[in-house]
Amino acid sequence: MVLLHVLFEHAVGYALLALKEVEEISLLLPQVEECVLNLGKFHNIVRLVAFCPFASSQVALENANAVSEGVVHEDLRLLLETHLPSKKKKVLLGVGDPKIGAAIQEELGYNCQTGGVIAEILRGVRLHFHNLVKGLTDLSACKAQLGLGHSYSRAKVKFNVNRVDNMIIQSISLLDQLDKDINTFSMRVREWYGYHFPELVKIINDNATYCRLAQFIGNRRELNEDKLEKLEELTMDGAKAKAILDASRSSMGMDISAIDLINIESFSSRVVSLSEYRQSLHTYLRSKMSQVAPSLSALIGEAVGARLIAHAGSLTNLAKYPASTVQILGAEKALFRALKTRGNTPKYGLIFHSTFIGRAAAKNKGRISRYLANKCSIASRIDCFSEVPTSVFGEKLREQVEERLSFYETGEIPRKNLDVMKEAMVQAEEAAAEMARKLEKQEKKRLKKEKKRLAALALASSENSSSTLEECEEISERPKKKKKQKPQETPQENGMEDPSVSVSKPKKKKSFSKEELVSSDLEETAGSGSLPKRKKSFPKEEPVSDAEEAANRSIPKKKRKFSSKEEPLSSGPEEAVGSRSSSSKKKKKLHKFSQED
Repeated sequence: MVLLHVLFEHAVGYALLALKEVEEISLLLPQVEECVLNLGKFHNIVRLVAFCPFASSQVALENANAVSEGVVHEDLRLLLETHLPSKKKKVLLGVGDPKIGAAIQEELGYNCQTGGVIAEILRGVRLHFHNLVKGLTDLSACKAQLGLGHSYSRAKVKFNVNRVDNMIIQSISLLDQLDKDINTFSMRVREWYGYHFPELVKIINDNATYCRLAQFIGNRRELNEDKLEKLEELTMDGAKAKAILDASRSSMGMDISAIDLINIESFSSRVVSLSEYRQSLHTYLRSKMSQVAPSLSALIGEAVGARLIAHAGSLTNLAKYPASTVQILGAEKALFRALKTRGNTPKYGLIFHSTFIGRAAAKNKGRISRYLANKCSIASRIDCFSEVPTSVFGEKLREQVEERLSFYETGEIPRKNLDVMKEAMVQAEEAAAEMARKLEKQEKKRLKKEKKRLAALALASSENSSSTLEECEEISERPKKKKKQKPQETPQENGMEDPSVSVSKPKKKKSFSKEELVSSDLEETAGSGSLPKRKKSFPKEEPVSDAEEAANRSIPKKKRKFSSKEEPLSSGPEEAVGSRSSSSKKKKKLHKFSQED
């Protein structure tokens, strides 16, 4: 009896499930569809054999990429070899993806099945997976699926900004659409303006030039010799400008109203703007092709190379195609019609627009198209898989096609492909070295600019910090200067014999309460005649030097006037010494006064 197992890939890991009653399940498919929705019935037919969780999100991404590419990962190989029976002929493995099933069958030898009952069982497993695995909740499973989906999408959208072929595909599609639209609108302008000036159609063949002239001329009756110079600029031909002027004077067209002319001119201006945009888009396409596929554009041209990339879907797909597919790319309808009717297959597709096939003789068109397709395939592979894009190989391949074309016409033997590729390799290395030097110079310039910018920022920040520091120092120094100025000014005022001093002294005495009390007590005890003796006794009691005497005079005299409230505010050892000396002097004076009494 064959044992049926089902492999289920989830964002959290691989699950291997065994099915009970295989024969009944295969016979009763509608009953299986009903059991999928009911968890109890589904448990009766499905049993979890093994579950292999992923160690990290990176491992989950690697396994997801392997499954999408049809490659058997080591984790999957270990799970199947460990938990499946050793007799491989008695095992039938159900998988959801046919590619991974074919890979398992080829590498491990297990028979794989997809579709039918397997699809229904996998649908039920996907619905009830969080109930089949212990410790897994529906919320955590959803979070794991969301995280893996985001990382898988990011991994699939790997691209280099400078080498994006999607922009080429959109540009060439828009370019073809613009060609069709400009052609249609130009024919409408020709018909519309032809009622008024029918002779202009025969003189001017270019659509864009015709629209510019229709916009410039307007009413043909107003065209005169003054506008001849402008006509020559638009037509870039003096003879055509003269012919337009002569035809406007003898035209057979009908008269037209002003409102009709306004509409024609506005529509012509739209067509002119579309043609100008078409030219700018072609320039953009050339620049993108030189970045993405320089060899292919050098070989066959920007427009044809872009059409090949767009038809293949991407540059990678074009590089994977063989030369025979590249040759008939764009002629699929003719190919299938020829295969169906057993007629002649087409010789060329999109590469027919190349100049090489047009220059070849009728009998050599098939041969040169086959040779050109071969070189296009080589050029696309070089562009796709080379690290440094260069047009050296495309130029060398173009030279080979030119030599083969001359060989068909004159019989001159061309160079061998090996010799040409050796020369191309040498030139490509030189071009890569030159490009590396340019990039180094650009990097050095950028670093120099960055250093200058950082230095300027640092200088500006240092200037700002220094200015703020200076301001802070000025603010902090202002009160200090005031404090220093007070003791310098007071001894000068005390030493001067001015009437202002006598006025200022009583004010200071009034402000200090303790000294007033001391002086009042002394006056009551000693009387007024003892005060001059007290002044004369000061120098005799202090046997100190002149400098110390001056310092002591400057500090203690002022300190005597300070009150007890202001003394603690003084800072520094000099003030402390002055306060101590003043207190000792007061005690000595009191002692002398008591002796005199």
